[in-house]
Amino acid sequence: MSEHHEILKQATVYLEEEVLEALDELAEEYSKELGQKWSRGAVIRLALSEFFSRRGKIL
Repeated sequence: MSEHHEILKQATVYLEEEVLEALDELAEEYSKELGQKWSRGAVIRLALSEFFSRRGKIL
């Protein structure tokens, strides 16, 4: 089975310190729950995917 790899592009986003702390906490929780390393960026991508899907745009 072939794996599908997304092409990621770098973007700069400015967030409040509390948001960054919450992202780090979620990344740690997901890492423990799922048994694989989650990064702050991965949590952001997951949140954006959910946001867009709720708006009817599947990415």
